[in-house]
Order: sequence, then structure tokens, then C-alpha cells
Amino acid sequence: MLLNVAYRSIMVTVINAMFGGNGMFEFDYKKYEKDCDNIRATNKTLLNLFENDLADAGLSRKTINRHLANVDFYINDYLLLEEAHPMEDGVGMVYLFLGDFFIRKCMWSTPATIKSTATSIKKFYKCMLDHGKIKKNEYDYLCADIKDGMPQWQADCEQFNDPYSENPFDFF
Repeated sequence: MLLNVAYRSIMVTVINAMFGGNGMFEFDYKKYEKDCDNIRATNKTLLNLFENDLADAGLSRKTINRHLANVDFYINDYLLLEEAHPMEDGVGMVYLFLGDFFIRKCMWSTPATIKSTATSIKKFYKCMLDHGKIKKNEYDYLCADIKDGMPQWQADCEQFNDPYSENPFDFF
């Protein structure tokens, strides 16, 4: 324990010396929590909008709930995991989510759940496009990312879930 305290003290001193002690590496947890709370409140409104659109499209309650759960996990858990990213940032983060995080960290990940989660995310962002929350080029980028990544994500997931196969995420 003493070694960890000493090591941290040395690292803080080195970082402050390198960057002039400008607080660049300080993490304001209260600000992060406040930002997350604000984003969650916005996301609640967006999820309600999405739910209404899915209902208007005639989807069953079970299907609506599945899409809502998938998207809620993405925008309220993954996008807020390390930094407070609003829904708009999620357009550019889906590749890492489905191609890495979802496979390695979600016990329920299978090639089929990757596809269904991607479908939910695409439907959500299509709804956001239809309501002017994102731009067409952002939606097109998201769709291209999903289309291009899907075969590799599903193959990696299949391999990752097979106890007799080499871990596709073990680079060393």
C-alpha cells in the first residue's frame, strides 16, 4: 500500500513537471456525474421518442422492449462508461462497442445478439435522423460501420465464445 502511494506521488510529480501542473490529468468526478445525469435525462426523452416511433410502426411490445433495452444499454451504460458521451457521439463509437466491448464484456454476446443489437442501434439512430437529432451523413457513417464490421464481429464473437479456439483479442 505504501509503495502504491509513493508511486502515485512520483507519477503526479512527473506529470505536473511535464505538463506544468495544469491539472490536465485531474478527473473531476462530480462534474462527470453531473454530466452523466444531464445526458441520462436527455436520453430518457430520446428513448421515449424512439419507443413512440416503434409503436407507431406497429411492432409488438416484446420487440419494442428488446430494442429499447439494447439501445438503453448502449447510450446509458457504454457511452457513459469512461467519459460522459452524449447520444450524438455514439455514431462514431459503435464499431468499438460491437466489435470489442460487447463481445468481451457482455456475457450474453453471440453472433445473433451482435446482429440484433446492431439492428436496434440502427433503428434508434434512424429515428434520431428522422427527428433532426443527427445528420444524414452521420447516420450513413453508422450504417457503413455496422455493415463493414458485422462479419468480423460475428466471427470474433464465435471464436471468443469457443473455449477451444484462440482468443481473438489476445494479441500477445
